[in-house]
Amino acid sequence: MKDKIKLIVSDLDGTLLDSNHNLPTDFWEVEQQLTDKNILFAIASGRQLFNIISLFDRIKERTLFLAENGTFAYFKGEELFINDLPKENAIEFIKIGRTVKDGYVILCGKESAYVENTDERFLTEVRKYYTKLQIVDDLTQVDDVVLKVTICDFNDVPTNSYQYFKEFENDFKVAISGLIWLDVTSFTANKGVAIEIIQKKLAISKGETMVFGDFLNDLEMMETAEFSFAMKNAHKDIIEISNYTTDFDNNTNGVTQTIEKYLL
Repeated sequence: MKDKIKLIVSDLDGTLLDSNHNLPTDFWEVEQQLTDKNILFAIASGRQLFNIISLFDRIKERTLFLAENGTFAYFKGEELFINDLPKENAIEFIKIGRTVKDGYVILCGKESAYVENTDERFLTEVRKYYTKLQIVDDLTQVDDVVLKVTICDFNDVPTNSYQYFKEFENDFKVAISGLIWLDVTSFTANKGVAIEIIQKKLAISKGETMVFGDFLNDLEMMETAEFSFAMKNAHKDIIEISNYTTDFDNNTNGVTQTIEKYLL
């Protein structure tokens, strides 16, 4: 493994970040060693691009970002691709999302995220993941390229908000992306598809790729790498589909400890 890897892709929340949303204490040192070995480091997250870049500002010129669950790829100051959601479908999902009990709708655009509800508990959660955020009167009137429609569900995603959207799974990607998050994107949009596009662009094979993930929106991503690592704290479905499991969880530097063990 040590001399094979050319690309490492990591999820953020529950994976690279600890429960307080902090990077591992040794992250910057490990990332520098990867750069010295010409190994490309990438982030694949459901978070907004601007939010991810703010976390990695000091290495943003050499880090590959796959934002909004693989709908937006950005590298070295350039957009590599966007997999958007048609506006008419986004409007339909917004209207459905408004009817979800204890649910709040976020319209995730290329230029910003948008909400029309000012509930403070909701805004506190949203601001953790969306650096650019606008409060508007009507989400259906927003003029932006739509990447995804997200539901913040304070009830229970599998039994609550997911039930409103599961009928669309044959035509759209409906992903439970966290304990209180449900994402609806284009059918071809997920982290796995995004990584496969990058692998093709950079001529990097599955056998030269290492990935780390923990939750259901990482399922497709785990299939893009021979060296797929489920976090020790991962959802059981992620552990089942992955080829390896980390020795440590996200609160004990599981990603960086694994990289050091196998590559450095």
